[in-house]
Amino acid sequence: MNTRREESQDQAIIRIAAHLPDLIVYGDFSPERPSVDYFDGVLITAMYMDRGAEQLVEILNRYISAIVEKVLIFGGDIIKFAGDALLALWKVERKHLKDIITVVIKCSLEIHGLFETQESEEGLDVRVKIGLSAGHITMLVFGDDTRNYFLVMGQAVDDVRLAQNMAQMNDVILSPNCWQLCDRSMIEIEKIPDRRAVKVNFLKPPPTFNFDEFFTKCMTFMDYYPSGDHKKLLRLACTLESDPELELSLQKYVMESILKQIDDKQLPGYLSELRPVTIMFVNLLFKDREKAEVIGLAIQDACVHINSVLRVSRGQINKVFMFDKGCSFLCVFGFPGEKAPEEVTRALESAMDIFNFCSEVHKIHTVSIGVTSGIVFCGIVGHSVRHEYTVIGQKVNIAARMMMYYPGIVTCDSVTYNGSNLPAYFFKELPKKVMKGVADSGPVYQCLGLNEKILFDMAYLKCNRNQNYLLLGRDKEIEYFMCTMKEFLKCNCSRVLMYEGLSGYGKSQILKEIEYLAQGENHRTIAIALTKINFQQNFYTIQILMSSVLGLDTCKHYKEQQTNLQNKVKTLLDEKFHCLLNDFFCVQFPISQEVSKMSTLRKQKLLESLFLKILEQTVKEERIIFIIDEGQFIDMASWAFMEKLVQTLPIFIIMSLSPFIGLPCAAASAVMKNRNTTYVTLGAMQPKDIRNKACLDLGVRGISEELESYLVEGSCGMPFYCEELLKNLDQHGVLIFQPAESEEKTNVTWNNLFKNFAKPTEELKMFTLSTEEGSEEVCNLASGVRLKNLSPPASLKGKENLAWCSFSRTQTLLLLSLG
Repeated sequence: MNTRREESQDQAIIRIAAHLPDLIVYGDFSPERPSVDYFDGVLITAMYMDRGAEQLVEILNRYISAIVEKVLIFGGDIIKFAGDALLALWKVERKHLKDIITVVIKCSLEIHGLFETQESEEGLDVRVKIGLSAGHITMLVFGDDTRNYFLVMGQAVDDVRLAQNMAQMNDVILSPNCWQLCDRSMIEIEKIPDRRAVKVNFLKPPPTFNFDEFFTKCMTFMDYYPSGDHKKLLRLACTLESDPELELSLQKYVMESILKQIDDKQLPGYLSELRPVTIMFVNLLFKDREKAEVIGLAIQDACVHINSVLRVSRGQINKVFMFDKGCSFLCVFGFPGEKAPEEVTRALESAMDIFNFCSEVHKIHTVSIGVTSGIVFCGIVGHSVRHEYTVIGQKVNIAARMMMYYPGIVTCDSVTYNGSNLPAYFFKELPKKVMKGVADSGPVYQCLGLNEKILFDMAYLKCNRNQNYLLLGRDKEIEYFMCTMKEFLKCNCSRVLMYEGLSGYGKSQILKEIEYLAQGENHRTIAIALTKINFQQNFYTIQILMSSVLGLDTCKHYKEQQTNLQNKVKTLLDEKFHCLLNDFFCVQFPISQEVSKMSTLRKQKLLESLFLKILEQTVKEERIIFIIDEGQFIDMASWAFMEKLVQTLPIFIIMSLSPFIGLPCAAASAVMKNRNTTYVTLGAMQPKDIRNKACLDLGVRGISEELESYLVEGSCGMPFYCEELLKNLDQHGVLIFQPAESEEKTNVTWNNLFKNFAKPTEELKMFTLSTEEGSEEVCNLASGVRLKNLSPPASLKGKENLAWCSFSRTQTLLLLSLG
């Protein structure tokens, strides 16, 4: 008999149903989207954890399973698991609400009883706070051709959230309407000051009251409570027979990764793990509390667009629920099978796209989005017969709080900001706010928009060279610049100097040094840093070059830019063509009839001709040195213009670039192969330079040989990797700084015999002596530390393959051990 039951529960349709409430499994919905249904019922929400317990979810889930089992025993339907809480429903006719409320209160008190005698396990002190509401409930089903979603909404849903927010640990709070509808003679309550909601103390049935008989009667009001031959089951959905049509319908409510797990008959815990992901919370507030049909149309439109954006960006909607009088979408980037390069950048691009679209949707008043990145628990939460795949952790909570505390904008945390590889001018740091349940969120940034028109000076290479920081191991690369610079200043022809290297090789640092060395009379230096988004912005690189040449980068307003432009081009361009500059320089010259009839290609040709004339005039007065960081992001139109530029005018272009993912465009190839182009491929830094860099970064006279070996091999000669490894060691508290002993005074003892320290080279010694008094400390490792057991920095996870082809076998094995 048990074997037959196990075989039955192993059916795909039963495993799918375990991820869904009875409300969906047995629902009969219109195929139209959105679809709306109305009913009455009692709602309970139970919050069951302290925030930030992602490390303890496996233990916590045993408690959650007990809560779920108790709700199912009492006839409830688990509607949703939402991070640190669950929402359950008893769907009944209105005339039965009075009795069902008593049943739900009994259930709530027994849930609290589960934890009264249990001691905390491994530091996890689980206490539950519960809110109850009752009344009219609306269910909305929405989605697109591939996925369906649902949510419950209405006053009862708002009330249950407010009741739970009023509750302290081990409290049961009834909403005002629930208190109105219940059997007051059965409940001992305590009034809450200045509130209409009440706190339940205990049930007080009359002496003759038989709860078992009362409960059996109440369960006859429930459509899908197991009875008869199935009375020993927790859930009637465990008896579902194979039904291809129903199975196909239910599949649309479940994420693809979960369906694959079900198809492969994997255990529920297979997908449960601590995982680095990017969280995006989207909250939609509506103009009016109108009918569900009206709000439903807005949610439907938003959902279809969100899904289409996430499908491209490798993200997924994990949950949709009503939250604080708005509709919230919990979206996740980086689920198993969905990890993609530049995950954080994709998430921010998606956030801005969704924000811009939803802000224009009729009936949506305010769109708020919070984005965070970090380690969270991703996995199955709940009971074997009713569970969901969800995310739990501090980063999830912070994203939700940012969404609520910073309304009407897109916000992100510092990890997302730093990991986005987007320039600082795409963001604005916001004033810190004290957010409920968040001890310290760190800096919060507003994402200003990746596609908006940007002030010209924002693209310039902002980071100034640090005069107290030596550029190590790049003498040959700087010598290439010095020689090419001399040639350029002597002759009357163009020069191009390109530095190619993988991310982390220090290309930007080389360009900052070059920008500093290139300063001088009779030539102007323009340095910019590009990002991935600039590749899609037509003529962007040349736009920045020309705005600097024309002096527009110092203008504070478009009217000032327009006046400056007019004065510069009046002798070179007919006034009726000035409007060609409108989009290019964000000005507003009147559009002439001639220009309105021009093709896009004709407009670009005229602009290119104008720019060549302006540059021709400029180079007669002063030489131009154009420095470009991340040159692989130069757009195709700018490459084409640069090809003409180096062929016709004396200009010095210096750029760094990472290897192209595909073949470069024809113009880029032509510039690279030009006889006046010097192409330098950056190699790894030498071990002595890594050692010097570590001493310089740490401000010490020497580092232990074990630490040196770890940094040399772990960094693979990449300066950035070295910096991240050092930060990671410091965060783990394994670096020990101690006074350096004089070589003359050091006695050889058994304790110091094996404590050799690698010291900086004479080059670094001369530099530190010339700048300030050198440090008298050395850096060692804490006792008992095994470096190979430390997890790699989060910033390097997923980057092991970037330079894989250039790694030696020793380096490859080291990275494998780090991962």
